[in-house]
Amino acid sequence: MKFYNLKNVDEFLKVLDNCKGVVELISKDGDRLNLKSKLSQYVGLSKLFHDAHKLDLEIIAHEQDDVALLVQFLITN
Repeated sequence: MKFYNLKNVDEFLKVLDNCKGVVELISKDGDRLNLKSKLSQYVGLSKLFHDAHKLDLEIIAHEQDDVALLVQFLITN
C-alpha cells in the first residue's frame, strides 16, 4: 500500500508497534526495510520521515490484521 503525505509520524510508529507480523518499507530501488525493528526505525526512518510530508512510501504488511491496522491509520489520519 502507498502512504502519501504522512503527517503524524508518532502515531504511525505506534501503529507499527501494534502490528504482529512483518511490515516493510520498500525503497525506490526495491530494498526492503523491516519497520518492526526499532533499530531500523531509528537509523533508517529518522531521516526519511523528516521529509515524509513530501514522500510517497510503499509499505507491505504480511499479516491481514496488520493491513487492517494500517488502513485504519490512513483513514483516521
